[in-house]
Amino acid sequence: MRHKFNTKIARMAIVTLLTDSGEADHYAAAIKAKILSVNPGLTIIDISHQIAPCDIAHGAFVLKSVYNDFPKGTVHLVAVDAVGYPDTSFIAVQLDDHFFIGSDNGLFGLLSDKTHQQAVDLNSINPIQSTFPEKEIFAVTAAKLASGVAITTLGKPMQAFKKMIGRAVKATRKQITGHVIRIDNYGNLITNITKTDFDILSKDKNYTIQFAREKFRRINSNYHQTEQGDCFIIFNTLGLLEIGIYKGRACDLLGMELDSTINIIFDEN
Repeated sequence: MRHKFNTKIARMAIVTLLTDSGEADHYAAAIKAKILSVNPGLTIIDISHQIAPCDIAHGAFVLKSVYNDFPKGTVHLVAVDAVGYPDTSFIAVQLDDHFFIGSDNGLFGLLSDKTHQQAVDLNSINPIQSTFPEKEIFAVTAAKLASGVAITTLGKPMQAFKKMIGRAVKATRKQITGHVIRIDNYGNLITNITKTDFDILSKDKNYTIQFAREKFRRINSNYHQTEQGDCFIIFNTLGLLEIGIYKGRACDLLGMELDSTINIIFDEN
């Protein structure tokens, strides 16, 4: 099937790349080359190629944190655990007015609670067998979508795709219990406790934040409100509770890791 590209859309279209391929090999460059071979007018933006190999949770966290900062209509090529298992489908999903291309491995289900707008099975029409689907299937699809080709022409429609379930916060009037869901490059501990939940439950109440062997009764508004080597607690730009050591690595100094527990206990009135 030949597609007519909308060149007006193509000049403005963005394709982002999120992979677990690292930067020491040719993989990321080969994906970009394939995209540009289909439409050299596209803009390609690297989100990250440093996702831990096959770490779906890591990939989902990074993508969820940034995709809405891009313009609506952006195409996100996601090559994390791309080969998957023998029965893994390759899919394109329209969600929140963005397009996502990758393996049906559960990652896309972690991005949003919103219902997807459209989803198609990419290998259901003229299937391709490849050891490098990121280049041979994902890149071609991304270039076509970014060039104005309708998602409905790229595969058979799917009613649903695989969805992983993230770690949930437990919240009552007396306590919020959350967990570390990401340790960033600075060693800061990012939790799944949201500012929205905290603001609702903490209204007119004092509180104690407990983790490891530490107890705090204050949330900072910026990183530098503590002395070097001291612990800070903030709500970051994602609206998530974050724990760190100013000019230090909290994960090492506090002995905390992924899934470590954080409790916020509210004083009785």
